[in-house]
Amino acid sequence: MSAGTGGDRSAYGGGGDADVPRPRSFAPPQPPEPTPYARTYRCGPATVVELAGEIDLGSVDGVHPHLDAAALPPAPPLVVFDLGQLEFIDCFGLALLLRARRRVHDRGGRTAMVCDHSPTLRLLRMTGLDAVFRPVRTLTEALRG
Repeated sequence: MSAGTGGDRSAYGGGGDADVPRPRSFAPPQPPEPTPYARTYRCGPATVVELAGEIDLGSVDGVHPHLDAAALPPAPPLVVFDLGQLEFIDCFGLALLLRARRRVHDRGGRTAMVCDHSPTLRLLRMTGLDAVFRPVRTLTEALRG
């Protein structure tokens, strides 16, 4: 190890300019490829996970990677779950959203939800999750926090 590194080079990825300390993660991770059920994009400092179609056990492979990526370090200060294009969500889909919310909050971030779909709002009210997610009607409202 050369002078001035202050520690193990492997913590910085090793190789190349090993004498120059670099942070482990210095850019937000790239979002997963869009699927028929989900797409993720940045909107200022926020990450938006837009869900569409039917979110249930059959669509988990198209949704799960987007929700997981949104909670990865470095966690964005705000993750918005945009359900504006959603047609249906069951309890399994709600569980995915709860898990993602918990992971974002555990990393110091905040979450918001966009939803104006009456059946989904009714399900959120029936399960008591409207008090947890506090859905708003527009992305602009969600981004304002």
